[in-house]
Amino acid sequence: MIPTRLRQQIDFIIEIDKLKSVMRRTYLADGSRRENSAEHSWQLAMMAVVLAEHANVPIDLLRVIKMVLVHDIVEIDAGDTYIYDTQGALDKAQREQQAADRIFALLPAEQARELHSLWEEFEARETPDARFAAAMDRLMPLLHNYVTAGRSWQEHGITSNQVLTNNARIDEGSETLWELAASLIADSVAKGYLAPAADTEDKP
Repeated sequence: MIPTRLRQQIDFIIEIDKLKSVMRRTYLADGSRRENSAEHSWQLAMMAVVLAEHANVPIDLLRVIKMVLVHDIVEIDAGDTYIYDTQGALDKAQREQQAADRIFALLPAEQARELHSLWEEFEARETPDARFAAAMDRLMPLLHNYVTAGRSWQEHGITSNQVLTNNARIDEGSETLWELAASLIADSVAKGYLAPAADTEDKP
């Protein structure tokens, strides 16, 4: 007989294996295929470890790591909503909230509360930990687009204004990393990886 608590934990672990099948728009750095959401979350955790010194204010690294590991678990049910998909963004919060309620509830109660709370904190971006975690989440796809010569940007007709607008939150977590991101965006335009702003984007 497996104790109830352990069974719940194992059920959760098996359930989140599904995240490996959720494909994102971002390509691997070698351009061989698109990444999945589990790979994305793992790399964010490593980025947080390596780049923590660049946070605007001191952070609790363990909490940040936990945040980036759980932040996309909801995509098991809700799917990955592309950052530039304005239509998909309309019901994104509702879909993801329903997913969070179901998936985290598989765990024992106190673990469910902890991980659900970390997910909500990440989404709200009101704490230094959450703002740095969110900066990692924005920076990584930008880096991948840069090293793959803007492959995903070009496939979806993304312009520099869109990238600047959607990634500006990096500055909330790290001014240093936002300076890096802005320079990569400018260089991407100069190299033809990223389309310059369309004329219509500058008109009222």
